Amino acid sequence: MLFNSLIFTVFLPIVFVVYWLLPQRFRNYHLLISSYLFYFSYNPWFLILLFGTSAFDYWCALKVQSSRVQSLKKLYLSLSVISNIGVLVAFKYVVFFYNTSITLFGGEHTLLNSLIIPAGLSFYTFQSLSYTIDVYRGKYKADDTFFNFLLYVSFFPHMVAGPVVRYNSLMPQFKVAHYFKNVDWEGFAKLCIWGYFKKMVIADNLSELVDPVFAKLNDFNSLEILLGGFLFVIQVYCDFSGYSDIATGVSKLFGINLSLNWRRPLLSRSLREFWTRNHISITTWFRDYVYISLGGNRVNYSRWLFNIFAVFLISALWHGANFTFVIWGAMHGTFYIFEILLKKKFPEFKAPKFSGWLYLIAFHTLSLMAFRASSIADLSYIYRHLFIDVNYSEGIQSVISIKDRLFFYICVFLIGVLFLKEILEEYTFSDNLEKFKNRFKPYAYIILVASIFILGNFNANEFIYFQF
Repeated sequence: MLFNSLIFTVFLPIVFVVYWLLPQRFRNYHLLISSYLFYFSYNPWFLILLFGTSAFDYWCALKVQSSRVQSLKKLYLSLSVISNIGVLVAFKYVVFFYNTSITLFGGEHTLLNSLIIPAGLSFYTFQSLSYTIDVYRGKYKADDTFFNFLLYVSFFPHMVAGPVVRYNSLMPQFKVAHYFKNVDWEGFAKLCIWGYFKKMVIADNLSELVDPVFAKLNDFNSLEILLGGFLFVIQVYCDFSGYSDIATGVSKLFGINLSLNWRRPLLSRSLREFWTRNHISITTWFRDYVYISLGGNRVNYSRWLFNIFAVFLISALWHGANFTFVIWGAMHGTFYIFEILLKKKFPEFKAPKFSGWLYLIAFHTLSLMAFRASSIADLSYIYRHLFIDVNYSEGIQSVISIKDRLFFYICVFLIGVLFLKEILEEYTFSDNLEKFKNRFKPYAYIILVASIFILGNFNANEFIYFQF
């Protein structure tokens, strides 16, 4: 069941009405059943997987809590880690390893081509696993009811594509009384309107320009490929953050506040700043459970840099089983370390803000092409035509003579609206202009709603992160 599907417009009001009609003690059970029905709609068999991994992690956490011997604690933690990583490997990487090994030996991989990846697998396994690790580290006690833990893992607004919410920010909210009079209607409306606008109006329309480029690279010149890469940057951001906005907005209907997941990353002026703003929940997850486990910065300088690079590679593989993702992760790891070394060599150096922003956008565009390319051969073709066999002059003429100019101009205008909104939030211009804010902001949201119905893509396109 997609947020941008017709069935969700029926599902959500029913869940909402029943939730507030029920006595407080039954509401969490209702949310759990609703969340499982939500996930059941994707694939009934994968509901068994969701329940099984959640139940096993809950049992492991209880065993970690009750064990008095450190070796037993480590054993149950290891079982939780191995089971979750094993599920990820089975569904996301078995085919990749199989096809790679067959190719290395000169064969053709005809037996296995792909497996259906359960929706949200990487997100709910990470959230469930973090609980067991935190219990082992002594951050929390495993004293929650089984049903509350299942709800913590499967709460439907964020389960499929994040944000990956931590125990201490979500579980306490399930244990307090919520009142209908305290529903944050304004927060719900604003977040959902912007989320649907970013997804259905910007991301899904940009896909009409981006997908043909990466599907048939031979038909496009250097400038068109570069433009397709930049538009993909905008598409990915609007698709990813749009889901988080909707999830956060929908959660407010039930008195639940989810953690901030995006903080205008495309306005960053360095790669290090970018990774403090981009997909914050998953970035901090890798920091807390992978980077720190590797030793973090509590090691010698060279090992510290290695830890940083290793985390980027691991997170790249988390995104997908393809060598192109590894290249994407390696590029980010390399440039991230380069910025660290540059800062160490020239501690007083500060690049002009606009230059830093141009550098970030240029690097993000070039690296995200590896994220989008379907194969190493395609990625090689892209970079070769961007840096070696270039034909930008021909590209300028192609862009000028584009056939569907109106659609292209509308997309450019929509990108401008997005950046205007981000800049106003970044520099709090709208907050400083109180009269403008109070008088015109409601009309702005009315225009956004109208544009969703006029310009929105209602084909119920999947969110990009569903494949991860």
